[in-house]
Amino acid sequence: MPAFKLYQVIGRKAPTPLDPQPAVYRMKLFAPNEVVARSRFWYFMHQYRKMKKTTGEILDVNELREKNPNIIKNYAIWLRYNSRSGTHNMYREYRDLTLTGAVNQMYSEMAGRHRARPRSIQIIRTATIKDKDVKRPATLQFVKPNVKFPLPHRIIRAPEKKYRTTFHANRPNTFYQ
Repeated sequence: MPAFKLYQVIGRKAPTPLDPQPAVYRMKLFAPNEVVARSRFWYFMHQYRKMKKTTGEILDVNELREKNPNIIKNYAIWLRYNSRSGTHNMYREYRDLTLTGAVNQMYSEMAGRHRARPRSIQIIRTATIKDKDVKRPATLQFVKPNVKFPLPHRIIRAPEKKYRTTFHANRPNTFYQ
């Protein structure tokens, strides 16, 4: 599955003599590329406004990037998806450096847990939430200030080049108590 990026698509109904200045609509969409972003724009515009590709025009498509991708954040995602039995609304939380990273986690999790394809998932809203507002246990466990992680498979290396050897008399041990 390709990585999803955040696009801003701006479009409107094509100007006519009756409506020379139609309303302009701006939509933020997650898509693997610009072509799919344009397609999803028309999909949603056809649902919410009486507008389709043949009667409208796209003014601009931009990829939006994270301002600070070096700080870990908690993201909340509200979504709607179609399953085999019907349409369901969901609220999900993810911890990531970027919003697109959190959305990619969401698409992977929805595919794994619910067999939901990306085309059947509609992201309604996204938000950055504070640590105190986190609800889900999977995200809560990483919010604690004293989080510790094990260091499995540690490989001890020679401190200097002169102590390196190609062959050793004993086998390496990467498990430590």
